Amino acid sequence: MSRNKGLRMSGTVLDHNARLSVAPMMDWTDRHCRYLHRLLSRKALLYTEMVTSPALVRGGALHLLDHDVSEHPVALQLGGSDPAELAQAAKLGAEAGYDEINLNCGCPSDRVQSGTFGAILMQQPDLVARCVEAMRAAVDVEVTVKCRIGVDDQDPEVVLPDFLEKVSAAGCRRFTIHARKAWLQGLSPKENRDIPPLDYDLVRRMRARFPDLHLSVNGGITTMAQTEGFLADGLDGVMIGRAAYHDPSAVLCGADERIFGAKTDALEPEAAVIAMLPYIEAHLSAGGKLAQVTRHMLGLFQGRPGARVWRRMLSEGAHRKGAGPALVEEALAAFRDTVAGDRATA
Repeated sequence: MSRNKGLRMSGTVLDHNARLSVAPMMDWTDRHCRYLHRLLSRKALLYTEMVTSPALVRGGALHLLDHDVSEHPVALQLGGSDPAELAQAAKLGAEAGYDEINLNCGCPSDRVQSGTFGAILMQQPDLVARCVEAMRAAVDVEVTVKCRIGVDDQDPEVVLPDFLEKVSAAGCRRFTIHARKAWLQGLSPKENRDIPPLDYDLVRRMRARFPDLHLSVNGGITTMAQTEGFLADGLDGVMIGRAAYHDPSAVLCGADERIFGAKTDALEPEAAVIAMLPYIEAHLSAGGKLAQVTRHMLGLFQGRPGARVWRRMLSEGAHRKGAGPALVEEALAAFRDTVAGDRATA
C-alpha cells in the first residue's frame, strides 16, 4: 500500500464525519484495521495510531504514513512537543494525503512523558498553542487536538477551559476531550483508561462555554445508543475506542444511517469478510502475513453464535506457514454452520 495523495476533505465536511470517530489506539488502529472499519462505515472519521514527529522527521520512517485510498476520511495523529518538528511532520502527513492532522495531548504512557508529549502537555497550554500555530502554518488541512480534562492534581474546572481558550486562540477549532484526568504518576496507561472517574458533565459545560468550537467526547463510551445520547445533548461528536475495536459491528454497522442520516454501501460483517479477501491477497503478495490483518477481524461477530469458532480458527491458524484467504473462508463457513445449527435447535 503506497502513500496516498488523494483528495482532501474540508474542515466543514470533517466536522460532520467527526459526529462519530474511532479513536487512535497504539498497536490497534493500523492501516489494516482502518481498512476493515471503513467497510463497516463509510462516514465515521478514522484515526491512525499515534506517530511521533521525531520518527518522521529525524528517523525518516515515512512508511508509517502508508494508507489505502479507501480509508478516507482519515486523520493522522502526531505525538511531539517541538513546534518546528511538528510542523515538518504535519507537512509530511498532509503531503501523504491525510485529511486532518491531530496533536496528541492525552496519552499518559511513560514513553510519551519522557518525550514531553501526550498528556503531560496539559501542563503547558502555551506550548501546545505554539505547536498548533506552527502546524497550521505548514499545512492546508485542519489541525485538531485530542486532550484530557487535566492531569495529576490539576483542577479540571480551571485547567480545561484555560487549555481550550489558549489553544483555540492559535487556530484549533476542533477538540476531542477524553473526559478523564490522566495520572502521570502511580497509574499505568491501562489504569488511566479506567480508574480516573469520567466527568462528562464538564465536557458538556465546555460545549456551552465555547459555542464556536467543535467538541467531541471520548472515554468509556461503548454503544451507539450512548453516542446518540451525547449528540442529543448538544455535543458535536463522539469518539469511541476499545469498543469499536473489540466489537466493531456493534459500533459501526448501522452508524451511517443512525448517526449520519445517510444510506451508504457500508457492509454487514459477513459481507465485510468477503470484501477483505482481495485485500488480504494483495497484502500477502506484497510480503505481508495473514495474522497482521486477521487479528483486527476477531471481534467481527462478537456476541453471536459462532463467534468463538471464528476467533479460534483465525487465532490458531493465521500464524501457520502458508495461511491465506482460504483460512478466512473456512472460518466464515464454520461460523455460518454454527449459526445455522443454533437456529435449527432454537
